[in-house]
This record gives sequence, structure tokens and C-alpha cells, in this order.
Amino acid sequence: MKSSNHIKSAEFKISSPKFDACPKTNESEFAFIGRSNVGKSSLINTLTSKKNLAKASSTPGKTQLINFFLINKEWYLVDLPGYGYARVGKEKKNVWNQMIQEYLLQRKQLKNVFLLVDCRHKPLENDLEFIEWLGLNGIPFSIVFTKSDKVSKNELQKNIALYKRILKKTWEELPPVFSTSSLKKEGYEEILDYIHLVLNINE
Repeated sequence: MKSSNHIKSAEFKISSPKFDACPKTNESEFAFIGRSNVGKSSLINTLTSKKNLAKASSTPGKTQLINFFLINKEWYLVDLPGYGYARVGKEKKNVWNQMIQEYLLQRKQLKNVFLLVDCRHKPLENDLEFIEWLGLNGIPFSIVFTKSDKVSKNELQKNIALYKRILKKTWEELPPVFSTSSLKKEGYEEILDYIHLVLNINE
């Protein structure tokens, strides 16, 4: 059964090269971020039912700006540059890091960050560090396990459980967790339902 919260319209608005260039709006924003090969563009395209809304690439690091998409003319989906091993120089990575941090720390319209992690891998240091940074700075976030079609259901649950065990060592309350597959189009209704739950809470 399809959720009543599904996306009816998705419209690219602007790509911002720095925080100061972000649009002056009051609509709620939901940001998506993850390692540069985690399948973020595929997730955004499947979530919005638009094949080429976010530009997917076989080369990690395709997203280099803060991309804003107006959803249902009521909230923004924000596509942030990936982190990890994108093939760019240290100077470019530093620019990205500053841009991302300024957006996450200063954007008052930001309601939630969806942190994407590849469900096939054990917890990676830079993912755990980013989770810790989000927590220390009081930024609300959820964890989205991508590519769930690449592993068995048993392996998926084991990997998610491992993440939770590690986080429970330092976290009193765990963030919401989702698992998705762009190939099978699984997990997207749950994400959209969560977004609308947050929107309703903030009305």
C-alpha cells in the first residue's frame, strides 16, 4: 500500500557553492549525506520517483555543491556533498568540509539529517566520527542503510545490530534507523512517513 505521504512534485531550485549562497527560505529542510559511493543519488531519485533529479555517477564525489530540491512545494530535500575517498585534493575536501559544517550548524530550517551508510560494510571510522559529531552538536539525524538488496536479510540485521551495539556504548537513545534498496524500491515509504511526522511536529 502506497503511503499518502508520497512525493507528488520534486523541483530543482539551486546549487549553492557555500553556506552564504543558500536560498533565503523558511520551508523545512531534510538533508542527505554519506560517503561518496554510498548510493545517495540513487536514493534521492528513487525517493522522488525522478530518474535524473540527482546526478548519479560511477565516479565518487559527483556532488560538489549544496543542492536544493523543493518537494511538494512545501519542504526542501537538500543533497550534500559526500565524504570519504572521493578523488579530489585535500584543499577541495577542506572546502567541502567547511561548507557542510556551516550548513549543518547554522541552517535553522534544517529538521533532520539522513546519514547514509552502506549496509554491506562493518561500521567505518569516518561514519562513526560523523555520527559522533552530529550528536555533540545536537543535530537531529537518522541512519539510512543503503543497498540492502546486496546482502541477505540475516546479514543486514547483523550489520544493523552491530552499529547499534557500538552506538549504545556512548548514546543513551539511538537515532531512527531505515534500510533501503533502490533496486527493489524498499524503505522509501518509511523515510517519507518519518519526514511528514517531523513536519507535523514542527507545524
